[in-house]
Amino acid sequence: MTGSDLKEFAELLYEEARSRTDSSVGTRFNGAFVETFREYLVEDGSIEDLEPAYCRKQVGRSVAEAYGYGLSDDGTVLDVVIAEHGWKAEVMRKAEVQRTIRRAQVFVEKCRTGLYLEMEETDQAYPMAQRIHQVWPDLTRVRIFLFTDARVTVDSMPPGETADLRCTYELWDIARLHRLASSGRRSEETVIKLDEFGGPLTCLGATGDADYDCLLTVLPGTLLAELYERHGARLLQRNVRAFLQARGKVNKGISETVKNAPGRFLAYNNGVSATATAASTEQLPDGSLVLTSLTDLQIVNGGQTTASLHHTWQRDPSALSVVKVPAKITVVRPELLDDLVPRISRYANSQNAIKEADFEANSPYHVELQELSRSVWAPAPEGSTRQTHWYYERVRGQYQVDLSRERTQALRATFKRENPLSQRFGKTDVARYELTYLKRPHDVILGAEKCFRVWTEDVVAQFDGVPDMRYLREVVAKSILFEHTRKIIQRMRLGGYLGPTTAYSVALMVDRLGDGIDLERVWRAQGLPGRISDLVPKLAADVVRPLLVDAPGSGNVGEWCKKVQCWERLCEVDWRPSL
Repeated sequence: MTGSDLKEFAELLYEEARSRTDSSVGTRFNGAFVETFREYLVEDGSIEDLEPAYCRKQVGRSVAEAYGYGLSDDGTVLDVVIAEHGWKAEVMRKAEVQRTIRRAQVFVEKCRTGLYLEMEETDQAYPMAQRIHQVWPDLTRVRIFLFTDARVTVDSMPPGETADLRCTYELWDIARLHRLASSGRRSEETVIKLDEFGGPLTCLGATGDADYDCLLTVLPGTLLAELYERHGARLLQRNVRAFLQARGKVNKGISETVKNAPGRFLAYNNGVSATATAASTEQLPDGSLVLTSLTDLQIVNGGQTTASLHHTWQRDPSALSVVKVPAKITVVRPELLDDLVPRISRYANSQNAIKEADFEANSPYHVELQELSRSVWAPAPEGSTRQTHWYYERVRGQYQVDLSRERTQALRATFKRENPLSQRFGKTDVARYELTYLKRPHDVILGAEKCFRVWTEDVVAQFDGVPDMRYLREVVAKSILFEHTRKIIQRMRLGGYLGPTTAYSVALMVDRLGDGIDLERVWRAQGLPGRISDLVPKLAADVVRPLLVDAPGSGNVGEWCKKVQCWERLCEVDWRPSL
């Protein structure tokens, strides 16, 4: 990776953020910059989701600043983002990194003591500060993420404390993001050195066919809990369900065994099945084999066991001192992950009923939509003769990989003209557009990954056959409807809740206009008809947003927008547009 590669990628990152908004500076660009990073990290499994929201406040001689936040599904881990953009791959020294991180720490500390009480309710960051304050009693850990297009000179920062909570720091600079984006893989490589978790593990090795090998071992319960603590959702990324809470009969049984008969956990529990792309072993003088490290460990069956043990360990680390978990680790060549791992997941999972839709990672639906997007040319906009593709990115980072394959600047420029960044869309985008058009905005507001799960189970699982050209055109038209509406609302500067206001406004238009929205016409025009775009300002400002911010009992607006009751209330409004 050369300096010129990083500068080119930084420019691409800037273009990508710029394509999401009509401004290259200010609060709107800050949000677009965070969204660009977010999509990579959600796909990677480093985060569950993030809500962009910019806040900067003077606090005495310090500054409190944040660019967004997220909460784990179980409500115990807070993620806060701080960002630095405009560096264009120049070096950011350790002192500057520390000063930037400190601004996020001050923000977290102020949220604990009620920063939102000092803010106007129309402030874009008010929902973020209010929500963090509300969930504070349940938090056990804070993770501060630095997103920057600079090259940082520090590899990592040791854990510390922020507002009396354990705090870890994730530094995502342009070099690290480039490695992730250009690898064409689903996640950044992780290497687990067992010396850092109590030492090597005795194991039995078994050779499979040419595609894989197997290791059988017994994992200490504390090891599983600590791995989950460090790697979170990434550890379960290829699991058929991202289980993050101790819920359901099986999970209660796990908790009961740990509590009442921890020594029998090995006998009672089926253990975990996992995959890795590499494993290091050593043979001891007595002939026994020990496992010393694993690369890209993924738990494909046993996510419930892992998360339940982590949940118990958080409350009482000593509770797992005698717990042992049987494990089968299949070492798979990286190029075969997408083929073998879904099959291993399907056959290994037997604890609960598994829906076919859960095994969606490499389905014909996504493969065919990708192929169509590469071959179908969109109509040239009025006044132009240049046609383009709408590029479906089935795996995050494909665009960067395809771009890097073009060997000259001229060829790369042609690729970008034919596949504009503003016309690139991914799986979670399709989920958002489809569910909005199906009048389910409350599901869209759940966040990228949750929305994707709902769409996979309720829409893709029911899809008959594979996508065709008409389907692609309709998806693109829904994208244009959603994104153009979003930009109109963004320019209105209504304050916070851009995402909910957009999703609910589009859903209400679909509800009231019905066939009045001609998707084929939107596709042909590659734009929103003026008669529809003219409806957006009044609809968003006078109809939708007032009802969204009027949460029952003065509750949190962000949480209110996730409830079906919010949509049902909006459906009662007397708004009948005439076209």
